[in-house]
Parts: sequence; structure tokens; C-alpha cells
Amino acid sequence: MRTFSALLAFTLSLGALRAEDIPTVMTVRGKEIYSQDFSQPLPKYTGKPIGYATGFQGWLIHGTGPESRGGQWKQIDGRFQGHENPQVKHPSTASFGLEFKNIIVQCQVRFEDVELDKDPAHGFKSRYLQLRTTNDRTYLCSLSISPGAFGLIKDDNDFEGPDQRVQLASGKAPVKVGEWTTVLLEILGDEMTATVNGVTLTGQNAAVAQTKKSFMFVIGTEGSVRDLHIWEASAHPDWPMNRAVLAAKQTPLAPAKKPAAKK
Repeated sequence: MRTFSALLAFTLSLGALRAEDIPTVMTVRGKEIYSQDFSQPLPKYTGKPIGYATGFQGWLIHGTGPESRGGQWKQIDGRFQGHENPQVKHPSTASFGLEFKNIIVQCQVRFEDVELDKDPAHGFKSRYLQLRTTNDRTYLCSLSISPGAFGLIKDDNDFEGPDQRVQLASGKAPVKVGEWTTVLLEILGDEMTATVNGVTLTGQNAAVAQTKKSFMFVIGTEGSVRDLHIWEASAHPDWPMNRAVLAAKQTPLAPAKKPAAKK
């Protein structure tokens, strides 16, 4: 049975919904922390960045200098467009410094209709877009989207150490090149859910519960983001029931292969 306070919070969150907001399944929207329509130049970050992960607040846009090896970003007609650097095969990445644990992120994304180039000298081999969080050192967890599919990932958190990348969930969604798609990412404790074109996935890993220091947009080949909104998140009173429904629908992932022992 729902408590009165949980029911009140849920009712208030529904009353605050805009027509374009995707209904949440794991969390309830609280205070809106940030919104961005990308119609004006983004203000420079404050603080002292430690790599791409922490030490700053606001937008840290990578690849802006002529010496940069990363992909490039530009703002066009209210969209934030990333373009991969084909010479070094590096995606465009942009970070927003914000410390959080539980959060709701909603935005619209689009894969630009540019031709892929299979020539190894250029490297435009695939389209992908990620909403990625970081801890105080590196990547933490991600929502990864490609045309026709998406997935939830616990990233490799130490690269050279024993930690491994873990695919938490994957599924199909009607994401088409050249069309805008509204996506919703929810993070609460050690769980995360994502809704893309009406399809919802859920995953769980202990690492997801860490304090996050920023989130990132990562774009391979060329894509755009617009209409970004970020809210505080609290537990949805129907999450236990919703979790069970989603778990029954999701295709179980094959067990991860153990890395081969070094000789």
C-alpha cells in the first residue's frame, strides 16, 4: 500500500508534467535542476577539470581547439551537433559537471543523415550516441543508442584494472536516421532505466550507486541533441511492480565471457 507522502509526491509530479514529458517508471520527477534549449552559446565551465570526469561545473566541451584530437561540436538552430573526428576515429564528447546520485535526464536526439565511410583512413563506420555518467575518475554507466537498438551499460571503471564493462540490458527500438527521438534516462541507487520510443529497459549494478560527478554526450559519426531537461529523482511508488513487468519482458542477456587468463 502506498504511503500518503509517496502518493502525494506522485500526484504532484503528474501535475507538473508537460505534454512532451515521457512518463517515468522507476522514479518521480522532483525539482528541475537544469534545462537547455541550445539556442544561445553555452557558458564556459567553472572550476578546474580533472580530465573529463570531475573538478568542474557546467559545460566542458571537448574538441574545441584546433589542436584537439577529439570530435567537434557546434550549435545550429537550437540543436547541439557533434561531429566525429575521422582522422583519429574519436567521437565528439561534451561533459556537464554536476554532482548527483539519483537523477532523471530527458532530451531529444537525432542521427544526422550523413553517409558512412568504410575506408579505414576515415573511420566513419557506425552511428551511436551515448548519455554517459562519470565518477571522480572515469566513465561509470551509460545509455547507448544506435539506429534500431539501445542498451544500458556499466562501464569499465578502471581500464587497466580487473573491472570489466558489463552489458546490463539491450533491446530494439524504432530509432531512425534523420528523425528526432525523445529519450529518458532514470538513475536511482544501483538501478537505471531508459525509455526510447516507448520501449523501456532496466538494469542493476552496484557501481551505479556511486556519486556521479558529471554526465556526457558522446556521438559517433554525426548526431544532434536538443531540449535537454534534468530533474532530481525519488523512488516511484509503483517501481517494484513496474520492475517485475519489465523483467518479464526483457530478453535475458547471455552470461558474460570471462577474460582469457594471461600466460
